[in-house]
Amino acid sequence: MSERSVSKQKRGKRWYKVIAPENFDRQELGETFADEPEKVYGRTVEATLGELNDDQGANNVKLTFKVNDVGSDAAYTEFIQQELTRDYLRSLVRRGASKVEANVTAVTKDDFRVQVQPVAFTTKKADRSQEHEIRRIMMELTREAITERTYDDLTNSITEGRLSSAIYGEAKQIYPLRRVEVKKFSLEARPAEIEAEEEAAVTVDEDDVAVDVDEDAE
Repeated sequence: MSERSVSKQKRGKRWYKVIAPENFDRQELGETFADEPEKVYGRTVEATLGELNDDQGANNVKLTFKVNDVGSDAAYTEFIQQELTRDYLRSLVRRGASKVEANVTAVTKDDFRVQVQPVAFTTKKADRSQEHEIRRIMMELTREAITERTYDDLTNSITEGRLSSAIYGEAKQIYPLRRVEVKKFSLEARPAEIEAEEEAAVTVDEDDVAVDVDEDAE
């Protein structure tokens, strides 16, 4: 292909700055290239918490954003996932100690369904009943954090480590803990999607219910 042809193909394309949501201070996440604004919708971009906060110690936290609005020269995003790197998780595991995990799916105050996976690491090996109690506390505090906050507030609580600290403070009374982290936090459904699911849910009509007829009663 000639240089002239390549130049002609790219002439209609442009760069869009990718912008983080307001609760991430509208920071620039990078740029994306497209010939039509509609093609930018739905694209995802990753960054580390360390890059956004200028803190190398937080580079073990990966953040994923998805484009949900496009302007003349900018693509605006929503936050959809936080996840710890595999290398960091492996570094937290110690032989002769317990790793206690939980998985909680619930709906925020403003009707976003999310999944949060906290994980706790003990100093030494805990017994089964202690692990069970630590997991119960993790699930209770995580569910409470989800249902009592908006999606943005919950995001801030997790990225700033407040949920992990709350779990640590209470669960360490059961057995000494070395670390508590949120292994993964993801957006499962937005309010409109949840509403659509509810509308599509099968409603059993009385006419569809089979009724046993007692032939002897006729």
